Formats: sequence, structure tokens, C-alpha cells
Amino acid sequence: MKTITYITLAATLFVASCDLERTPQDTLAGTNYFNNKAELEAYTNGFYALIPAAENIYGETSDIVIPTALTSEVLGTRTVPASGGGWSWQMLSDINTYLKNSVRCSDASVREEYDGVARFFRAYFYFEKVKRFGEVPWFDQPLTSTDDKLYEARTPRNELMSNILADINYAIDHLSTTKSKYRVTKWTALALKSRIFLFEGTFRKYHGIDGYDAYLTEAVNASKQFMDNSPYAIYSKGTTPYRDLFASNDAKDTEVILARNYNLGLNIVHSVNQYFISGGSKPGLNKKIVDSYLMSDGTRFTDQAGYSTMTYYQEMQNRDPRLAQTVIAPGYTRIGDTQILSPSFASTTTGYQLIKWVTDKSQDNYNKSYNDMILFRAAEVYLNYAEAKAELGTLTQSDLDASVLKIRQRVGMPGINMAAANAAPDAYLASAETGYANVSGANKGVILEIRRERTIELLCEGFRYADLMRWKEGKVFEQQFRGIYCPALDPTKKFVVLDMNGNGMNDALDICIYAGSTAPSKATYPELTAITVFLKLNENVELANGMAGGNVIVHDIHKNARTWTENRDYLYPIPQDQVTLYGGRLTQNPNW
Repeated sequence: MKTITYITLAATLFVASCDLERTPQDTLAGTNYFNNKAELEAYTNGFYALIPAAENIYGETSDIVIPTALTSEVLGTRTVPASGGGWSWQMLSDINTYLKNSVRCSDASVREEYDGVARFFRAYFYFEKVKRFGEVPWFDQPLTSTDDKLYEARTPRNELMSNILADINYAIDHLSTTKSKYRVTKWTALALKSRIFLFEGTFRKYHGIDGYDAYLTEAVNASKQFMDNSPYAIYSKGTTPYRDLFASNDAKDTEVILARNYNLGLNIVHSVNQYFISGGSKPGLNKKIVDSYLMSDGTRFTDQAGYSTMTYYQEMQNRDPRLAQTVIAPGYTRIGDTQILSPSFASTTTGYQLIKWVTDKSQDNYNKSYNDMILFRAAEVYLNYAEAKAELGTLTQSDLDASVLKIRQRVGMPGINMAAANAAPDAYLASAETGYANVSGANKGVILEIRRERTIELLCEGFRYADLMRWKEGKVFEQQFRGIYCPALDPTKKFVVLDMNGNGMNDALDICIYAGSTAPSKATYPELTAITVFLKLNENVELANGMAGGNVIVHDIHKNARTWTENRDYLYPIPQDQVTLYGGRLTQNPNW
């Protein structure tokens, strides 16, 4: 049974205006409160509402996972909102109210620990704001509606980051060192610091902002401190450890630093199984990501002859085991079941049906899933360390062996050979169409390989959009999204059967794609007798070359082009009511 904690991680409530005056919490801040551990703990429990809900983690839909409905960010259809738009400050007011009043607790050690919680969440709060809007006003005091400071101009980015650094360092110094899956600790704070300063350093480097090296150094130091001193390691038990890490109802604290606690008995639930298994959004993995998975011996799949026209069964053979633990591969069975399944086009746009986070069938319906959602884990910190050092130019083979190799060893994969990667950077990963065209320099090859690793290891954990923003790779949203390859339809029969299990026979695991008004008759074509899935060309599925086959096409850019505006879209617009309320002191983000 899952351990029940009394922290309810409710979703953050957003308000339309800059609400820094919170009457209910101010009422709590009287002389009869903030006096002891119980009161400090009770108040700071509310800050956990800042962490994302499950849907924001597994529902990642940038250029990796392609659903039926694309987000406005991917479509390029964002506009300046009249209000809202993420410009919410209510939780900051609660945090600052706490920090102003916690001095009433006379037990210094207790006060410092819970001040550490508050300052962890203030750093987290401002990190999210900087990612979204860039420079924002810094407030470290609870303000009333008549306070002159309420509508101050943006705080310079360097000052914002210095303040965030001070907060997260305080948290690192004062939070508990005891493992806890559902409470922030020193180790959570180190992981957050690693995440924040990798983002800031690489954002500055690729967007041409001075001072990136100092921030990357902070990321390296935080990551190294975590790697050297924390009680965490890469979870590697069983035959499918990568799958099991995410399908576990109880977060595996071998690796998981902080998770969001879900519990069926308390009706704290989500819908990951329904999202990936049933019809609706039909999320599917993008072909370019599938192709980026290495062979099981560490060689590049995209160096294989004819890789781009391999069938589903062919391309799934001898690959990085994480591929078959992330999407349905030949021979797949559900947890707790023995029935072999093929991908269902009723549940995926691309034919690559996701199973990461998917549990047993009992959790398939709406709001019936209750596996914990991982927020911070050791593998991310290891990846942050390797990437930050690579971008600084200080990475060594020993660094890679202490980080990426440990992650890959979970599934029996070899590590990255730094010298070989830099000697011959992967053309597939360097391509603007399938990789990252902005990478250059002596470490180009190894940076590309670390990005490959990060993309695969952290897939569907909510990182991709922020990664593309900091790498200045928003143009990937304009690319054509693709799915599995389909051979040409027989010109006479006007259908083709996809042999999904590679047995050379047409059976219930296979798929027939046909052209024409009706499915081909099984009486006319006895070879179709066992087929149960028929997909009509250009109605149920679209192919790049029509009857001539090709990759499944999703959201055809020739019919509905997507646009990414380089000098605008890396930041979100500030809602218009806030620009007005600030009386000109808050300017709109560029070109919005």
C-alpha cells in the first residue's frame, strides 16, 4: 500500500492580476501563528501547490509527442492575452508572508529548515517566471494594494538570478539531508539548482547574453555535490527497470528525489493510462525521435543502410532497450497481462504508441491512474552535469563515465566515447530537420550526443519545451511530424498489410491500409482473414506519398503551416491588463 502523507499537492490556482495581498493568509499571520514547528510546517505545506500536476508531466507535446491537437506554442498562434497568461503572483505573496513572520518561532533550527522550504519554492517560483517571461519584478516582501512597490518595473536578469541563487543556496544549507519522496530536502534543492543554472547558462549561451559560463559553473558544482554526497543512484532492478521506474505506484526512492504523491484511496488520481491507451488525444512519438535511439551496441541507427524505409518490425530490432520500454514494440504485453499487442492507431497519431508511465489495466479509465509522478530524479542531475561541463569546455571522459554511462548501464547500453563523438559529430543530430543546427565548436559532437541522451532518458517528463527554448531551437516546430514507414500499396489490390510482428504471416497483430471507399473483402482476399484492423488511406491514416507509401504524416504542413517567430516566441507575452496596470513601467516582451 502506498504511504499516505498529509500533504495534498493541489494544482496551483492562477489569478488574472498581480495579487500580492492575500487576506486569508494575512489573517493567519497574527501573533498567535508561526510559533512552532507544526505551524511552520502547516503553512509551508501550501507551497507544494507550485509543483506541476501529472498532466503537465506526461502530457508533453512539443516536437517529441504528437497529439491530435497541437498547442498554440507549436502552432505559432499565441496572442497577447487580455489577462491571466501565467502572470500570477499569489503563491509568492504566501511565501513572502511566511518569511516575514517565521521569526516568531523561537526554535532557530526549526525556523531555518522551514525557511529553507520557503526559499526553495521562491527560487522555483521565480525560475518558472524567468523561463516564461524573461525579466520580471522581484518582490521579497508581502505587499498591500497601496504599496508603492507593487507595480515596480522589471528587475534586471542578473539581479533576478543572484536572488534566485541566494534563495536556493539557503535551502541547500538548511534543508534536511534525510531522504523523502514527497518533501523537499537538501538533495531536492541541489537538483533544482542544477536545473535552474543549466537552463540559465545555456539560454544565455545560445541567445547571446553575456555571463553564461558563471551560471554553467553553478550548475556543475551543484550537480557534482549531489553526485558525490547524495544517497541516490540509478534504479536498475529487474529486466525492465526503465519502464518500472515510471509505472510504479510508489516512487522508487533509489533514484527519485521528489515525486508528486498520488493515492487511489484518497482519490488523488490522474489519467495517464487513458491518455496513452484509449482514443482521444492519440499521442504518438515523432519519427525523428525514434530514429535517434541508438542500436543496442551503441552505434547509430541512422548509419544503418536503408534506415529511413525500414518497417516498424525491422526498425525495432536490436535498439536501445529504452525504446521498447517507451513505446509499444513487437512482443509487447501490458503489465500484469500476457496478451501480445501491436500499436493501436486508435490511440496514437504516428503508430509509435507511448507506454512510458502506463500501468496495469485496472487504471485505464479516466482518473483511475495513481502511479506517482516523478519531479526530480538522479538521472536528470547526471545529465545536467554532463551537459554543463560540455558547454563550458571542461568535460572529460571520466565525467561522462560518472554520469551518462551510469544512466545507460541501467539498460545495458555502452556510454559515450567523447573523442569519437567529437571527431565525427552525428550528421543526423546536427541537421536542422532532425537535430540541432545551432551547436558548434570543439565539443559539438559530444554536446549532440548528450542532447540525444537527454531527449531519450527524460522523454515525457515535461522538459522538452524548456530545452528547445534554451537551445534556441524553436524552429523545429515548423517541421513535418512523421510516423512509421509504410510500403507502397499494391496497385491492383489497392492495399498493403503491415507485418507488425515480423512473422511473415497476416494475423491479428497486423494492420491493413487500403485505398478506396470500402475495406477489401476477406472473401476476395483470403489472406486478410485474420486481419482485424483496417485503416482507410487519407481518412484514418495519411502517407507521405499516398498509394506509393512513405511515412505516416501527422498535421501536414502543406495544408496547415506552422510558424515560429525567432525574435518573439522564446518568451511569452505579458497580459495586456498588467501592462496597463503598471502604467508604462512594465513593457511588453519584444515583438508581441
